[in-house]
Amino acid sequence: MPESPAERDAARAAIADRARTPLLNLITQESLDQDYQHVAEKKRLAPPGEDASSGRPRWVAAAVVAAFGMLVAVAAVQTSNASDITSASRQELLGQIKARGDDAAAVQGELVRQRARNIRLQDARDAVAADERTTDNRRDRLAAQTGFGPVSGPGVEITVDDAPGGAAVHDEDLTLLVNGLWQAGAEAIAINGKRLTARSAIRNAGAAINVNGAPLSPPYVVSAIGDDRTLQADLLETTTGLRFANLADALGFRVVQNVGDLDLPGAPQRLLELLSARSGDDREPPARKKEPPS
Repeated sequence: MPESPAERDAARAAIADRARTPLLNLITQESLDQDYQHVAEKKRLAPPGEDASSGRPRWVAAAVVAAFGMLVAVAAVQTSNASDITSASRQELLGQIKARGDDAAAVQGELVRQRARNIRLQDARDAVAADERTTDNRRDRLAAQTGFGPVSGPGVEITVDDAPGGAAVHDEDLTLLVNGLWQAGAEAIAINGKRLTARSAIRNAGAAINVNGAPLSPPYVVSAIGDDRTLQADLLETTTGLRFANLADALGFRVVQNVGDLDLPGAPQRLLELLSARSGDDREPPARKKEPPS
């Protein structure tokens, strides 16, 4: 016959109770239930007046009880051991977690210190880079001012050539023109691409004029960077510039002046090498006393 809903609900409840019952209690309960069921079945099948328990020796019952007790004791011992192992494992796991936490905290602290160190190093590097840029700019300015660095800017070019069939341009003629340009406010000067410095010399070497030790040939192109609006006029306001203009007219030099943007190279680095030097100061030596006539 099919089961009724009430019977199905009761069966489900029994299964749920069995699932919730601890294993040790379940073994004990089922074992007792089976013993009771067996005794009851023996009593029901025994003839009237006969004791159903007389057929089983008492020692068998004692053995069953002893075995059951041993089973219970073994289960209790195993449960206790398992509990001890679980507790020890939990303590070991907690110890590992704490140790790993301490290691992570130490690594985090070291990371913070390294980040602070990196920031300090970055600041120091930025300061060094700023100093380097400042030094480079100062070096470039000094090189431009002293003539050892290339420069560009507006200015004038004055080309001087020998007189047709007449006088040749000499070193002192170019020296007058160069000194006049310096006095007129020129910032950089070159002759035929040879940059002039404080150590440059304009000297005649035979028929040629030497600048920075290199021979030049006419025409001589004197390039001067400065204010192209006033440099030419200011040149004639200087004593040496005016002397050069008068000399050029008298000797018949061909002079051409142009205004525009100029690019002047730097002087050769060999001019920076000192061949000789002596220590001293800028004081003039004392005048030599005249000896009385003998």
